[in-house]
Amino acid sequence: MTPPELAVHPLNQVARVLTWGALALLAYGIVSWMAAQPWFALRSIEVKTPVTHVTQAQIRLVAERQVYGTFFTVDLDAVRDSLEKLPWVREARVERRWPDTLVVSLAEHIPLARWNDDALVSVAGDVFVAAASARLPRLSGPEDSSDEVVGAYRRYQAALAPLGMRISELRLSPRRAWRIRLNNGMWLALGREQTDARLARFVALYPRLFGAQPAPAAPLAVPDTVDLRYPDGFAVRMPGGASLFKPSET
Repeated sequence: MTPPELAVHPLNQVARVLTWGALALLAYGIVSWMAAQPWFALRSIEVKTPVTHVTQAQIRLVAERQVYGTFFTVDLDAVRDSLEKLPWVREARVERRWPDTLVVSLAEHIPLARWNDDALVSVAGDVFVAAASARLPRLSGPEDSSDEVVGAYRRYQAALAPLGMRISELRLSPRRAWRIRLNNGMWLALGREQTDARLARFVALYPRLFGAQPAPAAPLAVPDTVDLRYPDGFAVRMPGGASLFKPSET
């Protein structure tokens, strides 16, 4: 037969576990109650990084609508997610600073161009919706092609730099054909294949065939369209409808 003192021992263990559990719950309740008291209320939001497009009014609106709780109970992830929904914000970081402040660090989108009809694209290739007052080039392409179009824009712009020309519009069609409009109004049709090589050929031959970039006083010297989709040259349409074919070899 089991001695009585051995039978009581497991009951003592259960009692100790229950006691410690009750004490832990009590301590948690006290700490939670204290953390929720107005003594620890948040009183300010400090923007640590300089911003260009995000306004104090927008940050204040986020604070009014999304910052709940006290210094200890505020949901930092919810505040960060709300800040990242602001039009110009690419990334946000939020941290506490004792005793009553949230410190916010914001990284803004840097606009590169307008994208399709109603958006902007950043230098990193991110598409976002915001109002831009600056005059920007226009890029367009199928959905999810922004990285490809931004990469092509950079290459083509670098290739055109020796001519002193800039891209004002770059289009990628649903059939993957490229068209460029330059700042002097000229259109370049690059097609779908060997686009970098075709543009390099145009840059090499343009000064010899058309002379230096014309001054504003002589706009008729600028072709309307240059079609580079030929293996042995390119077709030129001049103002008034006249068409020429320029061989790549002279």
